[in-house]
Amino acid sequence: MPEEYVSSNRSKFLYFAYGSNMWTKRIHMRNPSAVRKGSAQLKGYRLDFYQPVGEPSPVWNGSRATVVEDENYTVWGAVYEIDLKHLPSLDAQEGVNSKRYVPITKEIVTSDEEVLTCRSYQLTEQPTNAVNLSDPTIPLERKPSKTYIDVIMLGAEENQLPEEYLGFLKRIVHNGRLASAKLLEELFGKNQ
Repeated sequence: MPEEYVSSNRSKFLYFAYGSNMWTKRIHMRNPSAVRKGSAQLKGYRLDFYQPVGEPSPVWNGSRATVVEDENYTVWGAVYEIDLKHLPSLDAQEGVNSKRYVPITKEIVTSDEEVLTCRSYQLTEQPTNAVNLSDPTIPLERKPSKTYIDVIMLGAEENQLPEEYLGFLKRIVHNGRLASAKLLEELFGKNQ
């Protein structure tokens, strides 16, 4: 395990969330020790969504978020400090064991200009080309569900991400679908 994102007392690690885990309620569902440290940016990456052929997300009912190297972009998100004992839970939530995502270690820059090394996750199978996420004609496998975008927006607003980035997130075209009934119940206490 890379040591860079583990605290000096080896009991906690830093995690950069750019998708649904930006929302505190969502991250606490599986990782109750997560403490939000603030907002941050991952420079040289773009936010994208992708659903590999034959791998629909039965939980979210749409494509999954990922970060893709691209020097012209920046991805904003939230930094959490999490007990090291919850690392397996976070890996499981992100689908590391099923090889949907791989853990990555990246330097991020906080809103206070502090550089931190954090664990994050990236889809194992990445989209091969950039698309305009606000274009309604993008392929279905590039569209997240309505619920997924709603939860990402809740996290982005909670973390007070820059207005320009919030505007970008609001323009992302979704597939009109809701997440599974079980997840809707966990997130909102009812069907959305």
